Amino acid sequence: MPPLILVAFLVVLVAQVVSWIGESVLSEFAYSLYLRGTKGSLVRKQKELKTDILKTKQELLQTSAQDQFAKWAKLRRSVDKNLSDLEKLNSKLSSSKTSFTFAFRAFLWIVVNIPQYAIAWKYRSKAVFWLPQEWFNPVALWWLSFPFAPKGSVSVMTWTWACKYVLQIAGEVVRYVILPIFISTPVVADEKTGEKEKEKVEPIPIAQVD
Repeated sequence: MPPLILVAFLVVLVAQVVSWIGESVLSEFAYSLYLRGTKGSLVRKQKELKTDILKTKQELLQTSAQDQFAKWAKLRRSVDKNLSDLEKLNSKLSSSKTSFTFAFRAFLWIVVNIPQYAIAWKYRSKAVFWLPQEWFNPVALWWLSFPFAPKGSVSVMTWTWACKYVLQIAGEVVRYVILPIFISTPVVADEKTGEKEKEKVEPIPIAQVD
């Protein structure tokens, strides 16, 4: 079994990665995979209906209701039918997405939180690693071993908290310091301003007074 210090760090890392990416982004990505795997036919049908509606509407606009009433009425019925089918399909997919999002967020909560609670409870009285006692005063040693780890050691609760704090700082550094260096917004210069030459200011002749 991997050492407790590594297991606790990986548990916190998984939770922090989910926090960095965001639940909504992960949910949308997972739902797109779910659609491809289980409801690909509905997605294809949705695209076909949208294409048919646009095509029929264009043909309807080019058809005169007075001169070609029979054709116009047929196209109108086709558009109405496709719109009704599309609305039912969209409602079905929307309901499916709502159910999937709820289930996926519950799954994320379990993945992120349950391992942290489990490891904190199971190893609550076990030392993650030991510290030189002469480096810290008794109060610091008690706090580092809180709540039930042996005195002079670092408890799993303290270790997971420290890992989370360091990862949060690292995320902020990457976001606000490192990324702006490599991802910069190009500044587009105004062509007129850039190409415009400075106008020469000619001196105004001053009439001499005799």
